[in-house]
Amino acid sequence: MVSLIVFLALFIVFSYLGLKGKDFRAGNLDLLHEWALGGQRFGAWLLWFLIGADLFTAYTFIAVPSGLFAKGPVFFFAVPYVAMGFGVALAVMPKFFAVSKEKCHITAVDFIKDRYNSKSLAIMVALVGITAELPYIALQIVGMKVVLSTLLMQFKGINQNLVNEISLSLAFLILSWFTYKSGLRGATLTAVLKDFLILGTVVVLSVYIPLHYHGFYQAFETKKAYATLNPKLVSAYISLSVMSSLALFLYPHAITGCLSSSDVKVLKKSIAFLPIYGIGLAILALFGVLVYEVKPAMDMLNHIPASARGSFVVPVLIVSTMPQWFSGIALLGIFIGGLVPASIMAIASSNLMVNILRELNISNPSNETKLAKWFSFLFKLIPLFFVFLVPPTFAIALQLIGGIVILQTLPSIFLGLFVKHLNKESLIIGLLAGIVFGIYELEYVNHFGLIQNVLMRSSFGPIFIGLPALAINLFVVLIGSFYQYIFRKNAQ
Repeated sequence: MVSLIVFLALFIVFSYLGLKGKDFRAGNLDLLHEWALGGQRFGAWLLWFLIGADLFTAYTFIAVPSGLFAKGPVFFFAVPYVAMGFGVALAVMPKFFAVSKEKCHITAVDFIKDRYNSKSLAIMVALVGITAELPYIALQIVGMKVVLSTLLMQFKGINQNLVNEISLSLAFLILSWFTYKSGLRGATLTAVLKDFLILGTVVVLSVYIPLHYHGFYQAFETKKAYATLNPKLVSAYISLSVMSSLALFLYPHAITGCLSSSDVKVLKKSIAFLPIYGIGLAILALFGVLVYEVKPAMDMLNHIPASARGSFVVPVLIVSTMPQWFSGIALLGIFIGGLVPASIMAIASSNLMVNILRELNISNPSNETKLAKWFSFLFKLIPLFFVFLVPPTFAIALQLIGGIVILQTLPSIFLGLFVKHLNKESLIIGLLAGIVFGIYELEYVNHFGLIQNVLMRSSFGPIFIGLPALAINLFVVLIGSFYQYIFRKNAQ
């Protein structure tokens, strides 16, 4: 009961911060850039918390430990992927921000429309961005459902599924309310609370649990197969790491976070400190192995169906080893660790929807902000469908599905920043080819059923489907663009 009281008390604080966000560095929230980008007034530390909220999500404390727990060290790919992703961000995002700031862009689609002058390409990239965000938001919902289920385990004789669904619905209504009212400002203030709670939880757990339950060394002695990567999976590990790092800052919510910076120097400084989150991710990933050495946690996990067991690793570690008051704090941190990113992702998706409506001449500057606010509510509901596609233990597949899709925007966005002679027709065909191949192959390797696998066979061994999908895309873009460049040069 104590954990529930603490959880609810802190959730009230969270809701208050979200609603008060509209008054934080106040601006006219009827203007799209004020609502969607916080007026681009965030300094280095606020931006660090905001981008960290984009990245330190249910993926970090539910999906990664779950994957490691169920399948072993191949899912440790998340650690080098995040490290490389920050390098990609430093190389690309300051230039992207500078161009976007100068041209008053709010989304990557604004950049694409300005860069290629193509309505079709702009609409396609917007649709791809929205599609990639939906399974990622669904992953946040999986994480929140796991937290609520863990919190309710102490109460016997109640319909836990019903209470879980009602609680989750209320939480989403509150989130939608303050997102509508406060926009990115509300998400940023709540991100500060979320990150303090999560980082504090990681520090306490990483010290307390190893000291009281034999430590990481003994855990790897218990699960010797988890200590080293199977050589047959090296190709999978590398392709997952590299492709995920390229995808990380292509996601609309990551771009939204970066574009809310006040200037380029602030953005560079914020990105430079992001590896702190990478350390937290590495520790949380290791909990997927450490849990095997914590008998109280394993006793609880063994009563959970195998299809969902892995997703409970971190929450069960918390409630089985820590005092109730601390469990309430930690579980609330994980819970809002799904809510805050879901809010940012919904804002980013709604901005892209406005792009589409603008290109179709359906919206105009006078109603775009209101449309974006309502679409942000809608994009929190649609992802519920994706929750039923993937068993909770393999929730990491939801993020990787989005990765396969969003990678296909790399030629248009990242290459478009640095390569002058890209042909818009080739970009469109390449985008379609990459997505069709990626989605078909994803369904094929899962026998057109529940998605548990994102790897396909190759002559190098199993590889992430996003790699060949992007390779096909790039081949079409580069060959088509080169052909047009030569044709135009000869015509002159």
